[in-house]
Amino acid sequence: MKVELDHAIVPARDKVAAARLLAELLGVPWAPSGLGPFAPVYVNDGLTLDFITTDEAFPIYHFCFRVEAADFEAILGRIKAAGIAFRSDVRGPVDMQVHPQYGNVYWNEPDGHQWEMLTVSYARPAA
Repeated sequence: MKVELDHAIVPARDKVAAARLLAELLGVPWAPSGLGPFAPVYVNDGLTLDFITTDEAFPIYHFCFRVEAADFEAILGRIKAAGIAFRSDVRGPVDMQVHPQYGNVYWNEPDGHQWEMLTVSYARPAA
């Protein structure tokens, strides 16, 4: 059996602004409107993050993106160029550093959602 995550809905105060920012940082396509009330970010050929505008309270989500090393450097460069504060630890201070052991970074978008980027997953043991 094969199961893949196809899409996830991400609540935002301004779906277009949130989708545009993430897509520009990751260097992936997006659209200001998609199916229904969404602004989709096409993360890869199999995953879409559908941003939806809401005035209701919503939880803060965490998404981690695994990328190639060259893409990591390019995305981190865009994060820095945008003046976005980032950190090396999930709950740590804004230190503008890459984690020395895991090689990942974390940043929060304006609605509070937490994005993480890495090149090697630490969530799963090596095969």
